[in-house]
Amino acid sequence: PQNSTGENGFCFAQTLDFSHPSPLPGEADRTFDAVSGQEPCGTALSNGIASSIAPSPSDSCAEPLCSTTPGEEETRFNEGIKYVSAEGEELACGWGGFTPGCLQPFNTSKGVLFFLCVASFLQGMTVNGFINTVITSIERRFDLHSYQSGLIASSYDIAACVCLTFVSYFGGTGHKPRWLGWGVLVMGLGSLLFALPHFTTGRYEVHSAAEVGICGGNQSLPCTQAASSISGYRFVFMLGQFLHGMGATPLYTLGVTYLDENVKTNYSPVYIAVFYTAAILGPAAGYLVGGMFLNIYTEIGREIDITPENTLWVGAWWIGFLGAGAASLLISIPILGYPQRLPGSQRYVVMRVSEAHQLKDGSHKKASDPDFGKTVKDLPRSVLLLLKNPTFIFLCLAGATEATLIAGMSTFGPKFLESQFSLSASEAATFFGYLVVPAGGGGTFLGGFLVNKFKLRCSGIIKLCLLCTVSSLLAIFIFFIHCPNMPMAGVTQMYEGSALPGGHLNLTAACNTQCGCLQETYSPVCGSDDIMYYSPCYAGCKKVSKNLKKGKKVYHDCSCVEKTLLPGPGDAEAGKCTSSCAKRPLLLFFMFVVILFTFLSSIPALTATLRCVSDSQRSFALGIQWILVRTLGGIPGPIAFGSMIDKSCLLWQDQCGEQGSCYVYQNSAMSRYTLIAGLVYKVLGTTFFIVACLLYKPPPPETAPGSSDASKNGNCDLQEHKPSLPAEEDI
Repeated sequence: PQNSTGENGFCFAQTLDFSHPSPLPGEADRTFDAVSGQEPCGTALSNGIASSIAPSPSDSCAEPLCSTTPGEEETRFNEGIKYVSAEGEELACGWGGFTPGCLQPFNTSKGVLFFLCVASFLQGMTVNGFINTVITSIERRFDLHSYQSGLIASSYDIAACVCLTFVSYFGGTGHKPRWLGWGVLVMGLGSLLFALPHFTTGRYEVHSAAEVGICGGNQSLPCTQAASSISGYRFVFMLGQFLHGMGATPLYTLGVTYLDENVKTNYSPVYIAVFYTAAILGPAAGYLVGGMFLNIYTEIGREIDITPENTLWVGAWWIGFLGAGAASLLISIPILGYPQRLPGSQRYVVMRVSEAHQLKDGSHKKASDPDFGKTVKDLPRSVLLLLKNPTFIFLCLAGATEATLIAGMSTFGPKFLESQFSLSASEAATFFGYLVVPAGGGGTFLGGFLVNKFKLRCSGIIKLCLLCTVSSLLAIFIFFIHCPNMPMAGVTQMYEGSALPGGHLNLTAACNTQCGCLQETYSPVCGSDDIMYYSPCYAGCKKVSKNLKKGKKVYHDCSCVEKTLLPGPGDAEAGKCTSSCAKRPLLLFFMFVVILFTFLSSIPALTATLRCVSDSQRSFALGIQWILVRTLGGIPGPIAFGSMIDKSCLLWQDQCGEQGSCYVYQNSAMSRYTLIAGLVYKVLGTTFFIVACLLYKPPPPETAPGSSDASKNGNCDLQEHKPSLPAEEDI
């Protein structure tokens, strides 16, 4: 055998001579016992490659080459050949010396995929599902602005940026499953910490409209807590998100490369697509389950006389975090038990064909040195190699533009639907979940399937990404359309029905001046004239019915509400008026298309990133890509969207003289800002994919196989000498 390079395993330029004596029966037994409980490896020679104890890599006791005696083993190792020991602790699934036989059936690429899918599902459900679902409730419960909740969402990406270089560089050459397992464990601790403020704050007190809201009733509303004291809990949420970010860092860098290294090159996009589909289904489940929890009052077991439709309602936002935290701690245990390399994976490394971008100065060949990237001193050279790769850089920039939109829309998408269609927070979260499940999950899986189906090479993959981005760019023009705001007396129109001059708030009118209403008590009601009022008091309601209509309170004798048929005061129902927006189906359909095509390009873009860099740099390349994507996209995305959405606010909460969260948004302004942001980022994304496609320089056909410099390092050309490789079943 000739010296191997990097991860390229073995190539054989000539038939091997195995003239050494066979091992004693006892030695063969020991080899069998050390591996995973299958039959001893065969003794027949296959194309001159298998020795009497060299196992077939298609078995689980597989390594490409085994030496027969300790002396020979040491000699070969000293000669510089890449040597992989066939000892059980390196290949068996377990924790330290504890490797029970019942675990070994899971010691396969499908087993790893299952546990990583569960971990990515939990991560997606927590970070991109529960958190985005409960944003409105947390703002209400802890008196936060949208930009502050945007900062909570961005803390995840800030943590990831801090940890990515360290994790992807050292984890890439280290024991990947251990990095992954500890990461999932830290993520679970972050979820438990995120739920902590519910247990450390006092009870959530709601002064219902029945007590203080009716015209002429008791209007005194004590300012028990200053807004600032409770809003300080945002730092606990930020710390919880920081731990989420630290824990998830290995998942999407080392997890992807661990899968890629342990399966055939053609199946890699499908495995990665399944992994990412689980990560997309996680948020969808988070929206649906989180929406259900928001229908339960936050103080469980306490009697309350308001309904989820009431804007003072805060649901049980914390339950999901407790469940997800416990599940993450459990799933980290099996992940920690996986070996550094799965049994039989070495053959896929041998068969891999490089598509790395060729640099003009040939410096890309450094990455194939087996010792490259093992120490900190190689870190600057590794970064420089990636920065000199224009295809990689522009794929990163394109990813950053997509990430900005995904982060912004996933954080504030439910709020957008809540405002446009006049929904409660739980209804909006459920609606958004129904959009994300088929569009996000289906698009992610379909992207990986298309790459595998059409056997696309790197340049073809980038063209597919370009097609997807252009399609979603065209669909985003739907945000020209918006649903009109439900008319609200004193906020969007005056009490007589005329528009307010300059959008100024004017809640008082002749019909409610004698009521002595307080602006602190926001409890919207829908009058029988289909106009919303700030509270029963501002609607001039003097009586409240004990009977509920469709689970909602009904107020009578409201002097500001006109009866439609008979003269005299009308009635009002608790909660927002239902929107009858005719454009709803159209808006939802095109939002579906935008989400579908945005996620459709995600796996192809990731596959192109893995293919355009050298094999040994893949983990580090994904780490650098995530840093760029998060710094330029994931972090500013929610903050920018939050500030933008705050600009379209019509009615702010007045918390004892302090400005709280936003109650009512102007739908036309919200749509306009979303359209501008969407167009800017989609046009940038399209441009970056075009440039990446134009600048990509594939390896010449004669040096493509193995690694980009296989022939230089003495490796044979796998494509030219295909007959010298044994058949698939003999490998």
